[in-house]
Amino acid sequence: MRYAVLLPILLSTAPLAGCISFGATPPPTLLTIEPSAAVPIGPVQRATGAGALTVAVPSVPQALATNRVPVQATPTTIAYIKDAQWAEPPARLFARLMGDTITARTGRLVLTAGASSVDPGARLGGELRRFDLDATARAAVVTFDATLIRGDAGAVEKRRFEARVPVTAIDAANAGTALGGAANQVAAQVADWVGR
Repeated sequence: MRYAVLLPILLSTAPLAGCISFGATPPPTLLTIEPSAAVPIGPVQRATGAGALTVAVPSVPQALATNRVPVQATPTTIAYIKDAQWAEPPARLFARLMGDTITARTGRLVLTAGASSVDPGARLGGELRRFDLDATARAAVVTFDATLIRGDAGAVEKRRFEARVPVTAIDAANAGTALGGAANQVAAQVADWVGR
């Protein structure tokens, strides 16, 4: 008897199942960045506390606290590229890229903040200030204000890194490639600074 009452209700709601959406429609593809310097597969890395480096996910301004791709339309306005979205927040993508690049270029053992609970060694953090396209200059721009604590001395070093890569169009197809290129340039600069 119970099933006889529930069956018509369930059948009447079935056509609505295709109409219900629990979030925005994702774009056809998601963007990501890949390191141009590859970490070797297989070799075990070892380091004492001083030889290890912990890379923290950088802080970001509100315009970058999203998976959308911002465009600096004018010095005081920001828009977002239609149908362009990162696979994960840019700060995380950039932190992973830096870690891989530092390992590949310097041979240092690089840890994430979650994996460095025992002895973090040197610590690299900072703020990812720009990770966007500049519509006026027609360029992808990555600006990173890095902070580095090299060891037990506790002295903090700070340095700004920036790279610009030209783009032919402000769209999803060009955004990922150009921002990936600029991010790799900045990561290489940071690796050379950290490795000295």
